[in-house]
Amino acid sequence: MRIPGFLGIVLCLVVLCDIYLFLRLRHRRKKYLSITYAAVSVFLYILLFFGFHTISKGQIDANVRFMMWSGFIFLSFSTAKLIAGLFDIISFLPKIWRSKQWRPLSIIGVSLAAIIFAGMWWGALINRFRIEVNEVEIVVPDLPERFDGLTIAQISDLHTGTYAADTTFTSKLVEKVNSLNADIIAFTGDIVNSRTEEVRPHISPLSRLKAPYGVYSILGNHDYGDYFKWDSPLAKQANVDSLVSIQRGMGWKLLLNESSTLHRGNDSIVIIGVENIGDPPFKCYGSLAKAYPDINDGSFKILLSHNPAHWTDSIADRRIDIPLTLSGHTHAMQIEVLGLSPAVFKYPTWGGLYSDSLDMHKLYVNIGAGTVGLPMRFGATPEITFITLRRQPSVR
Repeated sequence: MRIPGFLGIVLCLVVLCDIYLFLRLRHRRKKYLSITYAAVSVFLYILLFFGFHTISKGQIDANVRFMMWSGFIFLSFSTAKLIAGLFDIISFLPKIWRSKQWRPLSIIGVSLAAIIFAGMWWGALINRFRIEVNEVEIVVPDLPERFDGLTIAQISDLHTGTYAADTTFTSKLVEKVNSLNADIIAFTGDIVNSRTEEVRPHISPLSRLKAPYGVYSILGNHDYGDYFKWDSPLAKQANVDSLVSIQRGMGWKLLLNESSTLHRGNDSIVIIGVENIGDPPFKCYGSLAKAYPDINDGSFKILLSHNPAHWTDSIADRRIDIPLTLSGHTHAMQIEVLGLSPAVFKYPTWGGLYSDSLDMHKLYVNIGAGTVGLPMRFGATPEITFITLRRQPSVR
């Protein structure tokens, strides 16, 4: 079992913190508390070991979920311990000039650690199931008159494997989306974590998604099986082929570097769906040129592209006629507090509505409904975006 460098550094910090806090408890002659602390810490290390050991022995869905939960349990306790330990160390700074320890600072550290620990478990047990509908009105240039007021319900990043065979959340999400009565439903990728088998228990509820113009979908980086060790390239391709067949069997209009035209009277709009195009280390499968060769033909276009880096790198501030792009992928790193997310350090367009400097290209990034990596949403509640398009006459 190999531990990545960054995680190894974090693990070393946690070990040092455990030693420090154990010695502090012993120094304060809290014998039973120190023994309990040591026992819990050892249990957490054992749990973490078995989590990674299990996944290294086989990437079946149950092993992946066990690794996710063991990692989350270890992280929740470790985060609290690191915060408490750091504040306690800082409280001893007055000793440098022979003053007394700032005990209130140590108490603040323990209190903050308890709040964050409770918040992480609230995010795992409650908040990751609290679906939020974000209503957004987007004014776009050259929207055909008959499509003024068109509504789109966007969902993204379901990661159904995280829920195993429990379809409670999926069914709830479908009911909420259908209750919006949107003209179009758009799913912007990552329906599984790593294998098509994960989505099979959820086929029935997802098949109930309905909209007058249909349910349009694309594939995300997790949908290609790149995070699973396949016996052969043929097995991997069969996995993707199966996912394509399932989505189309559910009545979804899966766009694989393809486009579809919608009509209202004499007016029309084009929905373009590209396969995954993103920044490294994510593989690129998509081609906008293949999906819609004559991109500047004057038709009004909506692009579905899983990774918002595609918009940032290839569409924004460029002479390309795509007024609106819908993306997902970021999850807001499943952490958002007061409108802030650490995802901004990776993606400047991590969640919500964005516009380029010309105000000619707009992007909406849905922060997803599911979870991956850690079964938690600290803030960053599961999102359904209800978009209403409004017409703005061209100024060009």
